[in-house]
Amino acid sequence: MNFIKKPYLLAIDGPAGSGKGTVAKLLSKKLNLNYLDSGAIYRLIALSAMEKKVDLENDKNLVDLIRRVDINFIDDQTFLNNTNVSEKIRYEAVGKNASIIAKHLKLRKEILTFQRNFFQGDGLVAEGRDMTTVVFPNADLKIYLDASVNERAKRRHKQLMLLGKDVSIQNLIDDITARDKLDKERIHSPLSIADDAFVLNSDDLSIDQTVNKILKLI
Repeated sequence: MNFIKKPYLLAIDGPAGSGKGTVAKLLSKKLNLNYLDSGAIYRLIALSAMEKKVDLENDKNLVDLIRRVDINFIDDQTFLNNTNVSEKIRYEAVGKNASIIAKHLKLRKEILTFQRNFFQGDGLVAEGRDMTTVVFPNADLKIYLDASVNERAKRRHKQLMLLGKDVSIQNLIDDITARDKLDKERIHSPLSIADDAFVLNSDDLSIDQTVNKILKLI
């Protein structure tokens, strides 16, 4: 698509399960731009910390850890120290721990340059919790993609059922609510709506409808 002036930067924030990852990935392909899943970075660090038994409350040890790990995103696959962990980082426990470590300012500062380096070439579609407010405050377009807790729990339940995992929707609602609380109430770079962001609720929208609405905004 050639209707945008490049380099172009699209930043998308939103809570867990709002669909921003799938939407951002599709938009990056349609617009031929780089893609950044910032949450995957925190999940990778959380996974590495879990494997190495690093205290999630010790920001110094977490910073030391990220300086030693090798993170790569290749063809929609995620690698930690040359091992494909694309499936592992989507485990519920990893997601919860990613929200825990994301509160540490030293860790966030360490990751910031790594994130911003994704903006190169024709541009970038970046998604996460603080893309529009902290990492890319000067983005060409900012989207806050939202969805109700119940809708997000239903989507996650469907994903888990397809993987053969039977988890109660109520447990998922509780987990998502707890993660929202962590993300929105942390002191540093909390999940919030940028003043100049377009708020889009995806409760009654399919993935394609959500993508098309954002393309119209662009």
